[in-house]
Amino acid sequence: MKLTEVNDQSFKEHVRPLGVTLVDFSTTWCPPCKALMPVLEELADAYGSQVSMLKVDCDDSPETASAFGVMANPTVIVFRDGEPAEKLVGLRPSGAYRAVLDRHLVPDGESSSARN
Repeated sequence: MKLTEVNDQSFKEHVRPLGVTLVDFSTTWCPPCKALMPVLEELADAYGSQVSMLKVDCDDSPETASAFGVMANPTVIVFRDGEPAEKLVGLRPSGAYRAVLDRHLVPDGESSSARN
């Protein structure tokens, strides 16, 4: 599954008002960003409709990147119910992204083991 590409004009309409959205802020020329893409595509396949996965090209959408304080690429921001919840700056192992998504997908008051 591919990430949905969004820009300054379409960003707000694609972030889920309820639920979890992962946004990859990156550029086409950034080697760590290129290395992150297969990890995010794997996560998109694994989480399916539970998580909306978006991609913002910081060169093409500088207003959105600036609005969320993106200073380095790649930066991944996880939104919960339309609001930024966590920011991961730089390339991280797959498990780091999974841990953040799992933390925000678990309903309040329910342990992650209760989901499985």
